[in-house]
Amino acid sequence: MEIKIIRSDRKTVGIRVNEDLSVTVRAPRRVSKREINRILNEKEAWITKQIDKINERKARIRENDIKSLTRPEIEELADRALKYIPERVEHYSKIIGVDYGRITIRNQKTRWGSCSSKGNLNFNCLLMLTPPEIIDYVVVHELCHRKEMNHSKKFWSEVEKVLPEYKELRKWLKTEGSLLIIRSADSAM
Repeated sequence: MEIKIIRSDRKTVGIRVNEDLSVTVRAPRRVSKREINRILNEKEAWITKQIDKINERKARIRENDIKSLTRPEIEELADRALKYIPERVEHYSKIIGVDYGRITIRNQKTRWGSCSSKGNLNFNCLLMLTPPEIIDYVVVHELCHRKEMNHSKKFWSEVEKVLPEYKELRKWLKTEGSLLIIRSADSAM
């Protein structure tokens, strides 16, 4: 298994299993290689579970003969997203009581959305392939980061105030959404 270590000014160690089954470890600069190896050993069962999930997803794709999106298809999704998502952001920003910066639509390989510390919002154009309630969930999720720039209990409480059923929406995005992300794997925008 290929392991890539990225050091930065972060405070905690984060582990991600990538679609190619490699592992990315993001770690604070001060954490030793020995400590990283200890953490990887401790998380071995979790890593194996993530690898199994990725392999299952890939098998589902092969079984269902899911085709990659073409560049024109992704551009068309981005155009649709540029018209639709800002309206949803405007709608929910009033409900949540937050402001925001600019909105950017991208073809992202790993994220559905993000919110910068300056309040700029990024959304994945592939959201246009999901049901409207999923788009709303991602919009609400990112706007709630304007109140809490983390995933603490307080953050999830903010999300729940607007979308009490957020757990079901989040689960859908984790299971079904991953098949959509893979469709854009060979496409660039």
